[in-house]
Amino acid sequence: MKRTIVDASQLELEDKVVSIKRVTKVVKGGRNFRFTALVVVGDKNGHVGAGLGKATEIPEAIRKGKEDAIKKLISLPIDENGSVPHDFLGKFGSATVLLKRSPEGTGVIAGGPARSVLELAGFKNIRTKSLGSNNKQNVVLATIEGLSQLKTPEQVAKLRGISVEELLG
Repeated sequence: MKRTIVDASQLELEDKVVSIKRVTKVVKGGRNFRFTALVVVGDKNGHVGAGLGKATEIPEAIRKGKEDAIKKLISLPIDENGSVPHDFLGKFGSATVLLKRSPEGTGVIAGGPARSVLELAGFKNIRTKSLGSNNKQNVVLATIEGLSQLKTPEQVAKLRGISVEELLG
């Protein structure tokens, strides 16, 4: 997976907690409870990341998840409609997320975990369908994987060695 490194210091990042799970470990003296927080951060302007934080207290797990998400920020292309440049399938584990281009006025049509990623990324018009696993963590990571693979028409034209006009017909 190709990730473009983004300097998070200049970005106005918002964060959203997608899920908090309580994990129990049974030991000799009883049970140990820990918490796992899945956090998505983004600037609503083409940058988004997701991270996992684990700790004995919920606020600490959220803080760690946010730090992890900032480390994994990626940069995305958004077209003039506030949509993706082309349709794409993002896959992670057994979760698959279909990202479809949409015209102006469609809004964000997505399920819970994918919606939080797309809203924080800054998409205004996009349709998605979650296929396969509906595990929140895998759906979030599949959405980010799909978004990170997107290419602008300029990038595709450069790779093929032709002009954008020739590419678009």
